[in-house]
Amino acid sequence: MVNTKSNFLDEMEETGLEQQEKEAQLQIILEVLLFASEEPLSANKIREIAPEFKGVEIKRIADGLNRIYEKTGRSFRIEMVAGGYQLFSQPEFAPYVEQLYRKRQQSKLSSKALETLAIVAYKQPVTRHEIEEIRGVNVDGVIKTLLSRNLITIAGTANAPGNPYVYKTTDTFLEYFGLKDIRELPKLKELDEIVEADDELKGKLDTATLKELAPEILGLEENGKQKPDEPESSSTNEG
Repeated sequence: MVNTKSNFLDEMEETGLEQQEKEAQLQIILEVLLFASEEPLSANKIREIAPEFKGVEIKRIADGLNRIYEKTGRSFRIEMVAGGYQLFSQPEFAPYVEQLYRKRQQSKLSSKALETLAIVAYKQPVTRHEIEEIRGVNVDGVIKTLLSRNLITIAGTANAPGNPYVYKTTDTFLEYFGLKDIRELPKLKELDEIVEADDELKGKLDTATLKELAPEILGLEENGKQKPDEPESSSTNEG
């Protein structure tokens, strides 16, 4: 007489092993893709490169890898940023990474560029004229700088005389500030607290620059309306 119960258990065990092997293989593929990529990889991009991920919840695979990394004390983990997955070193190892890339570190944003970028981020899409109304100075040079660094991009034209360009932030902006998407942008009243608590942000944007993020200086209120401006001492082009 055939022991159907034993056969069933054997099949279940084989199925379980196959599933574990498949999961491990997906983890290996995801890990190597993230190691090789210099930018965040979206779920669609991962599936495009590796058809094995079709119908698979990639977040589950990433979470599984992070559990392994945490359990084995690895120096990195997978994070979601700018709508994709990317490997990040653990914060405690930042000093070593900074030493390695000291000469290659991205130059800090000037206070003028940062103020303009903040206005674009909170009021986008926004025209150059609207930015200048808030800042009180010509921003042609700053706009060119932010465009060249791919922190902002042209999002179309405004329905206004001359059809001026309107600007918005980019995925590079999200990556630069470690945001998943624009909805994670802090409310203006939270900026001071965030800056005070975030050593990495302080390192990227020097103290003098960060002080100029204050909403009253930007001419913004939390609801996105403009406050009265105090004229700046100069109206020359900025770079």
